[in-house]
Amino acid sequence: MPKMKTKRSVAKRFKVTGTGKLKRSKAFKSHILTKKSAKTKRNLRKAGYVSSTQEKTMKELMPYV
Repeated sequence: MPKMKTKRSVAKRFKVTGTGKLKRSKAFKSHILTKKSAKTKRNLRKAGYVSSTQEKTMKELMPYV
């Protein structure tokens, strides 16, 4: 049985925390920032976590991370 390949696009977007949760960055932060309030942009800086329903799928895509 060959090794499973890690999906590199997924591995670049998510980090695994010490407890095994997946940390992710928020969307809507790359462009068209002039019409977004300072509060919105400030809150987008904070990290989010992958929902429990999607966590299993994401971990299958990166088995060794």
